[in-house]
Amino acid sequence: MTQVAVIGAGLIGRAWSIVFARAGFGVALWDPFPQAVQPALDFIAERLPELKENGLLKDEPAAVMARIRPVQTLADALGDAVYVQENGPERVAIKIPLFAEMDRLARPDAVLASSTSGIPASAFTEGLKGRARCLVAHPVNPPYLIPLVEICPAPWTDAATVARTRAIMTQAGQVPATVKKEIDGFALNRLQGALLAEAFRLVADDVISPADLDALVKHGLGLRWSFMGPLETIDLNAPGGLADYCDRYGPLYAKMQAQMTPLEWDAGLVGKLQDARRAELPANMQPVRQAWRDRRLMALLAHKAGQPA
Repeated sequence: MTQVAVIGAGLIGRAWSIVFARAGFGVALWDPFPQAVQPALDFIAERLPELKENGLLKDEPAAVMARIRPVQTLADALGDAVYVQENGPERVAIKIPLFAEMDRLARPDAVLASSTSGIPASAFTEGLKGRARCLVAHPVNPPYLIPLVEICPAPWTDAATVARTRAIMTQAGQVPATVKKEIDGFALNRLQGALLAEAFRLVADDVISPADLDALVKHGLGLRWSFMGPLETIDLNAPGGLADYCDRYGPLYAKMQAQMTPLEWDAGLVGKLQDARRAELPANMQPVRQAWRDRRLMALLAHKAGQPA
């Protein structure tokens, strides 16, 4: 059984534990705050039967749960792990000493990966003796329902480390995508950021309401994007493929891009969008809607798993 360590038992750490245990890995789960571990185990125990019901769990929940082992110390977690997934706070000042300790305690051939959403690996691994085995493996939340993982190496990360991480993620049932060089926000957040920037602008300029803007994506773009990417989308949207599409619509997109100047998300605009969301969904209903979202993601993932590539 491949042994991995999950460092941090918060929302992302517990989700990673499901990913690895579901795929047959042995998981050592550790958190610097011991009281955080039991709620994580409770969360996992509640999710596994739902995954089983939706056809997203091959083994029985009890068998998967048995692969997750809470441990008392960081050394215990790292002892025999060949791969380490760190899920600490998004603060460089915390990651630097944590990675230094992991580099000291982990076996020499173990990959040390961070789940950070935007901090480049170079910011917290530069001074490490084993910096060549460090990188970012950025998941999409929740990773046990959304399989994409961005593999983001530092300038000094060994190519073999990237290859091993991709292989481990594939073995775990995830879909790795390598970001070849460090860039703010990696790649996924930059794509999301581009859409959010224009969404905020369209509302700020009173082009469309917040509710109708969400409808554009969930009933329009999102339907195609749930099973193909933007490049494949435009390749199929013109008789001659991608080049034909660019020839037909390139001038329109150039005109639109010229109008897409940076827009500050000031308090007035954020307040307008916040008010619109709370009118649609009262704050006390957010947990209910989050649970609904996860059930829909389970159903979509189960559907996609049964379809041809």
